[in-house]
Amino acid sequence: MTAPSASRPWSHPRVPADDDTAAQRRRGPRAGLLVATLALGTTALSLLQSLVVPILDAIGDQLGVSPAAAGWVLTANLLAAAVSTPVLGRLGDTWGERPVMIGILVAMTAGTLLALLTSSLPALIAARVLQGVSYGLFPLSISVLRRELPAARLSVGMSVVSSTLAVGGVVGLVAAALLTRDGGDYHRPFWIGLAAAVTALVLVVLVLPRRPATGSGRVDWWGAVVLACGLVLLLLPVSQGNSWGWGSPATVGCAVGAAVVLAGWVLLQRHREDPLVRPAMLADPRTLVPNLAGVMTGIGLFASFLAVLQFVQTPPEAAGYGFGASVVEAAVVFLLPGGLAGVLLAPVAGRVVARAGGLPTLLTGAACGLAGFLLLALLRDVAWQVVVAGLLTQLWATVAYAALPALVVSAVRPEETGVANAVNSIARSVGQAVGSTVTVAVLAAGVDPATGFPSAAAFTAVALVGAGGAAAVVLLSAAGLAGRRGRGGPDRLADVEQATAAAGEWSPVSGLR
Repeated sequence: MTAPSASRPWSHPRVPADDDTAAQRRRGPRAGLLVATLALGTTALSLLQSLVVPILDAIGDQLGVSPAAAGWVLTANLLAAAVSTPVLGRLGDTWGERPVMIGILVAMTAGTLLALLTSSLPALIAARVLQGVSYGLFPLSISVLRRELPAARLSVGMSVVSSTLAVGGVVGLVAAALLTRDGGDYHRPFWIGLAAAVTALVLVVLVLPRRPATGSGRVDWWGAVVLACGLVLLLLPVSQGNSWGWGSPATVGCAVGAAVVLAGWVLLQRHREDPLVRPAMLADPRTLVPNLAGVMTGIGLFASFLAVLQFVQTPPEAAGYGFGASVVEAAVVFLLPGGLAGVLLAPVAGRVVARAGGLPTLLTGAACGLAGFLLLALLRDVAWQVVVAGLLTQLWATVAYAALPALVVSAVRPEETGVANAVNSIARSVGQAVGSTVTVAVLAAGVDPATGFPSAAAFTAVALVGAGGAAAVVLLSAAGLAGRRGRGGPDRLADVEQATAAAGEWSPVSGLR
């Protein structure tokens, strides 16, 4: 493979030649306006993702449904995101990013409007499915930036867009807590989501330039359908196992069905002329490391998030631990510092990836997570200790999500960048679902009948689960580094890794194209 020229930016083999690309950039929108437009779209995505977390209890109470039923508001969104992300990445290749992004934002706006107008749980779940397709905005935004921005501004542009994922996540949590305090209507936070979605849609229509598609071939719709069925069968028992029962026929049946369907999907992909995902890519050790690290990071992120929220809201006079914080205090005092640190660190982490490489950066981030979970397991009697523990675990997620896309990109062909990062996004989604389920199961099993609250030992167990996930990423990173040293030689895609390294992100489901 010929090394890219130092004076000419790397480009996809099917992107127009350098002269044509330069001419397109001259005719395109101003870089600042383009970045701001894409950043608003990713902010809306992460805002809608996070704002339902603090209001799940309010949704259950106001709709008169059980907590397990209300939990489908999260599950449906997760399933929609996991199913749609690979397909949307492929559609962006073959149809062009602009029409796909407009379609995503229309669905996102319609879903948010439906969530505002309905007081029915099935309709709310349908609304969350429509909102779930918004996860495709981030990889398509990175693709647009890669094509439209000059090389000198690409890293900064991707850093800004990726860091707004953290901004939207924090805004969603805090806004939902503020708007629904004292029994406020759960519909209120969706007004903020609707405003963000509509504004993003208008700006994308006005600002994004019309460009020809950069990819060729066809979308493997049969492969997409089979993959969707397999992922649904996999994620359903993971997310609903606590309420269904882990040994119930539904849970076991879904797990067995997922194994059969996903194995059949692999066989199908081997016989397709244009597979959705090339099976050999899935088995490549260079992609296995970031995918497994994505699963473990997702587990740690949600273990920290849920454990900290419940711990700090527990009244100490009843349970002997906790701080009796309100939902607003829990979001602002204990979660906001980690979110703000992520916003500030994301561009820095991207530059570190470009200079030091993805694996050393991933190892460093996981070491921060390990320290944070050990702190949460051993020292949590004072509020600042919990704040620092949460900050360290959030830093793990931020640094990891800056490193993982660069690792994936450096391991695959240029034309497979989108689908490879979509697979990594699914891995992170599975990890987050597992982390959420395990945390809820451990805390529920540790409830003290005398107080009605989980025992302190249950929170220690959750912290150790998170520490185990971080330790696994440390080992995976070290093994990857050892394997790379053993192979020797320069990284033939180092320029690509450097170009995409700045795209650190907070969102549980995303990818790069």
